Amino acid sequence: MATIYDRLRKGGVQASLQTKFFFTFMLLLLFVLGCFLVYVNYMVIRPLKDKTEDEMKLAAVNVSDQLNLYINNQNQLSQRILSNKDVFTLLSAGDYSQLTLEGLTRSRRLKEMMFQALGPSLNIEDMIIYDLQGDGVASYIGYAGNPASLRPFLAESSKLATWNASGYALYRHQGEAISFVRAIMNQNGQVFGYLAVRLDQRYLDRAAGGVSGGKVYIMDQDQRLVASSAGLPEGEKPPAFAVPSSASGIYLSSSEDYVAYHRSAETGWTTYVVNPRNVVLGPVNSVKYISILLITALILFSFIFIYFSTKNLLLPIRKLRSQILRINYSNLNIKTDARTHNNELIQLNGAFQELLERLQESIEREKLALHEEVKSRNSALQAQIAPHFIHNVLYLISIAAQEGKNNVVTEMCKHLSDSLRYIVSSPYQHVTLTEELKHTQHYLSLIQHNFEDDLEWEIDADEGFDRIELPRLVLQPFVENCIEHAFRNTDPPWRIQVRVKVYNGLWAIEIRDNGEGFAPGRIRDILDHIQESDSGVYELQHHTSGIGNMGIVNTVNRLKLMYRNRLFFNIYNHSEEEKGATVQIIASMSKDFY
Repeated sequence: MATIYDRLRKGGVQASLQTKFFFTFMLLLLFVLGCFLVYVNYMVIRPLKDKTEDEMKLAAVNVSDQLNLYINNQNQLSQRILSNKDVFTLLSAGDYSQLTLEGLTRSRRLKEMMFQALGPSLNIEDMIIYDLQGDGVASYIGYAGNPASLRPFLAESSKLATWNASGYALYRHQGEAISFVRAIMNQNGQVFGYLAVRLDQRYLDRAAGGVSGGKVYIMDQDQRLVASSAGLPEGEKPPAFAVPSSASGIYLSSSEDYVAYHRSAETGWTTYVVNPRNVVLGPVNSVKYISILLITALILFSFIFIYFSTKNLLLPIRKLRSQILRINYSNLNIKTDARTHNNELIQLNGAFQELLERLQESIEREKLALHEEVKSRNSALQAQIAPHFIHNVLYLISIAAQEGKNNVVTEMCKHLSDSLRYIVSSPYQHVTLTEELKHTQHYLSLIQHNFEDDLEWEIDADEGFDRIELPRLVLQPFVENCIEHAFRNTDPPWRIQVRVKVYNGLWAIEIRDNGEGFAPGRIRDILDHIQESDSGVYELQHHTSGIGNMGIVNTVNRLKLMYRNRLFFNIYNHSEEEKGATVQIIASMSKDFY
């Protein structure tokens, strides 16, 4: 007992335990801080760098998509010219000089056709029609800078991939404005002349200037500048970019600049987004330096905190030692101070029960908020669906009225009135499949007047379809995509079939066409876009109604909001013997939508 008494008196036990506690806590702290540093590096800094690079690549893709949309508009514009069969008659009538009465009459009629095709908006510099030899026949505006001959292009056209594959090409001769050129050709493949649409450089520069931060350069296949975010001074050349090894990517240039690029498959142009390295890595370095500073400060604070905490942790031992030192032979029955001033377990249990009650209230609020969010997302997606055919229908009605077809005008106005009433009446409420099929019939009846006997369509109708409920305007985007894209390179008659089947508590809708089908890999891209957009609205800087883009993804998302995991969507091409493709929608007939 004397030996124990002497060791306690010297404080050896207290010093040893305090040192062990201190170094144990310090090692544990250093391990936690090391794990935190590794976590910040791999889970914060690297993803932040990847996100910054992805934003640059996305900016390049968005600019390229804007250019594709502008070029597609010119393609549709040229299609409207070619859909007028009078252009073939005028160009095949003979080689009249513009100074003769016949030549002036032909030029005036061609200008009228171009005016009807352009409509009230004008986003091009000029439109010119050339004969088979490449000589100008008629010009819409007649700028003095228009090329008088298309012969240089015809001499080079055989080398252009898009000219041989798609029948149109983007051409620029000796510093002139870029022109969209296509052959004026009938359904039998006979060429009567050529149509050239001179693109407006302001629209190209506007697409390049739509990216905030960094510089944007758009280069053609020969690495010639098409447009840039900031106009280059006269004589200054754009940077020399590396030849891309893939359609899209990012690399670090020799001048320590990050260069994101995207090559368009439609135009062949490559969009480059250039940002200095310090701008791209600025947020990453900021996070890195802040993390290092925070860890250093935390280590210093923890060192002081642990030192004083270990002293307080050993307070009961110091009390015991003090009481033992006061023991002697005359007071061996002394009692130690074992009173507890704070009952931490009772306090912790009360706090935990309060936490459970607050957590239950939070869960109930979250369920209610989720319910409202699903409804709001459905409304937001519904609001993005807008019919693209109203302008064309009004134009067809005006033509029919000019031709004195009163019955046709009456019928088209009735269909249009029914369609508009269907669209604007309670647009965010569900409708029956019968109502949706009836609206699709109105839409096809209106479009029928544009294509006449070239378009054939068939839609199922049954009273049993009233039990099936859908979001409004889910069939029209698929039918509209058939008309706008599937029949582009297919000879009439064009057929569209909408089939509905109900069996074993399920319903299925199939939209079939006899068009050219989908290109290899295109179906996979569309389904991937739909899968990527499951968490929200599919966003593009500029929405389009093209297949696989805003129209289809938006429609499928609204169906998923309504049916959740009880919906199956598929697209497939028909066999080689049967042309065309089919869009398939299958869902449960359960009415428990939300």
